[in-house]
Amino acid sequence: MLRAAIQRWLLSPFSKPLLFGVWLLPLAWLVYGAAYDHLGANPAEALVRATGIWTLRALCLVLLVTPLRVTVGLPALARFRRMLGLFVFFYAILHFLAYGWLDVGLDLADITQDIGKRPFILVGFLALALLTPLALTSWNGAIRALGAQRWRQLHRLVYLIAVVAILHFFWMRSGKRNYAEVAVYAAILSVLLGSRVWKRLSRPATPAQTSR
Repeated sequence: MLRAAIQRWLLSPFSKPLLFGVWLLPLAWLVYGAAYDHLGANPAEALVRATGIWTLRALCLVLLVTPLRVTVGLPALARFRRMLGLFVFFYAILHFLAYGWLDVGLDLADITQDIGKRPFILVGFLALALLTPLALTSWNGAIRALGAQRWRQLHRLVYLIAVVAILHFFWMRSGKRNYAEVAVYAAILSVLLGSRVWKRLSRPATPAQTSR
């Protein structure tokens, strides 16, 4: 009864606008904090850090959708995955812009030098580069143009992105030797990625596989 009610609500026309509004709230808070000096002694660092954290949170939710949908039995959750994926890209772009604008003044030469010189910026830029084709193909026309199989293969890059994002976070925090928050997100993503590996390995072999 409860599951059916949740399923109906997830399918309602109001659920997607509500999710959209909820995921804009962190940005609204950051804009408010910057405007009214509520971001602490180092607002630039706070903005860079917060946008990066919200990118990771959205990424965790994207990877949670499928196991939660299957485990709880709520197929309607799948309709939110694409929007959450676009919010991963949205906050990743904000994260990069906050660094590029507030740290190096949007100086392309300095950004390029940083990418080549600082490993955590290099892998962060790599994660953003990998996210870009996923964001650009997150619409139905792209699925038709690529074909469903190629589209799915392309969007499996999200697993590599998760690994690269954690590496970026780890290297970024290594300067201050503050790994507590890194460990939390690494554990969450390890469980989410590990569950997929386990599911794939535990599938029964097909007749073609057993005959080899």
